[in-house]
Amino acid sequence: MNFEYKLESISINVKLENKRHVKHCYLRVLDSNLVQIKANIYFSQEDAKKLLQKKESWILEQIKRLEKNALNEDEFLYFGKIQKKELYNIKDVDKFYKEKIQEYIPYLVDKHSKLMRLYPTSIKYRKNKNTWGSCNHKNGLNFNTLLCKFPLEVMEYVVIHELAHIKHKNHSRKFWDLVEMYCPNYKNAEETLRSFL
Repeated sequence: MNFEYKLESISINVKLENKRHVKHCYLRVLDSNLVQIKANIYFSQEDAKKLLQKKESWILEQIKRLEKNALNEDEFLYFGKIQKKELYNIKDVDKFYKEKIQEYIPYLVDKHSKLMRLYPTSIKYRKNKNTWGSCNHKNGLNFNTLLCKFPLEVMEYVVIHELAHIKHKNHSRKFWDLVEMYCPNYKNAEETLRSFL
């Protein structure tokens, strides 16, 4: 369901996606004119408007950030900072991200596996539009190559999040308690992730 919403002096398009398997409500600013809300099937347009009103200042902040961080063709995001492609001699940013993430993720997985005493059976990488990481039933981990856009601490949070799924395959209170034990500022990292893509 799509609708328009007045936010201070601007109008934004809102894309409301109702899905059966979604337990929580997710709000993301996709660009300066588009906000996405993912929620369960009982979450109505009125509920969406209440959420938008409640998160108005945060949404405006994200829109300003997006406009400020708008990239030129010769720029790309690398560990939270805008870089020039020519400095890295880059022609294909996706290929660059795929190479670089394989330099950092194994180290972070090894570091936190030892601390958490949770060990994955495999590590894989792919560009994904919907998830930053995942843990399958065989405890194999997948990581989004676009994580290279973020500061290292955000990438570290995603590693801790997916390792925690080896022990808890859901997002229960025990799962979040485990995540918080090894990443006390995980909520900040979640906010940063929601503001991208």
